[in-house]
Amino acid sequence: MRREVLVVLILLCSVAASAAAHGPVFGLATPTNSQGEWSYDIGVFGRSSGAGSEASIRGLMSYGITPHLMISFTAPAVIGDTRLPPTRIQPGDDFESTVAWRFHHNTTAVGTRFESTAFAGFVAPGPQSTFPGVAHTGNQPGTMAGIVSGLASRSHYLWLGGTFTEFYERHGDRRPGVFDYSLVYGYRPPKWRKEPDKWDWRIFGELVGERSNRFLSQNAIVPQSQAHQVFLGPSMLGIYHNYTVSFGAQVPVYQDLGSLFPKERVRYAVNFSYLLFQHSHTH
Repeated sequence: MRREVLVVLILLCSVAASAAAHGPVFGLATPTNSQGEWSYDIGVFGRSSGAGSEASIRGLMSYGITPHLMISFTAPAVIGDTRLPPTRIQPGDDFESTVAWRFHHNTTAVGTRFESTAFAGFVAPGPQSTFPGVAHTGNQPGTMAGIVSGLASRSHYLWLGGTFTEFYERHGDRRPGVFDYSLVYGYRPPKWRKEPDKWDWRIFGELVGERSNRFLSQNAIVPQSQAHQVFLGPSMLGIYHNYTVSFGAQVPVYQDLGSLFPKERVRYAVNFSYLLFQHSHTH
């Protein structure tokens, strides 16, 4: 009980963020807010399957403690109750507090940088984070850790990364751990590069996957509750002054699911951000 209270207190005292404000909308990226900078996000993330659809409305806040260290908090709400596989790429009803540390930053040329960012955080399932018809999970919290590395320039972006989330067990019940990974390529055509008083656009190709093991219910492994899916699709990011908009869609290219879950047909995302800079900032 003390551990659970500590997790909740940390979540309530933290502030939030997302790489989506500065990069791809599905996959991982390395950008972090600079020191003293805030960002605020609101987005809609949907999943559609043969058994129905579900959408998550996600709010985020983030703050840059240093130029390379950022803390974040996520607060979602879910519309729909379709039985779908566990996900960490698409926001569900999990509240999350995360620390992002860009521990490697190397400028290789003018406007070109190679960098790596590590993530760690706590996850607290919300009231809609249940899996009726699959297993009783007890909605216990969990921890997340991950890393992403890549190259960013004025024209090209390339990021590869992954995270793993493990949930606590209680009375023989536990949600499955989820490993997610992503490969993102982005391109900013010369004609799309604009000054801050005009919209500046980038286009991304995003390959994301997530694999979850089986549920534990009453100290027994739940058969046919595993899932492994890979999605591919385009997204776009536009920046105007302190505002950004990003949106995209993905379709499955690989699916290996237990019989308890339907196969997803499409995922989509739309995210809006407001960036509160403390000093002059360019695209």
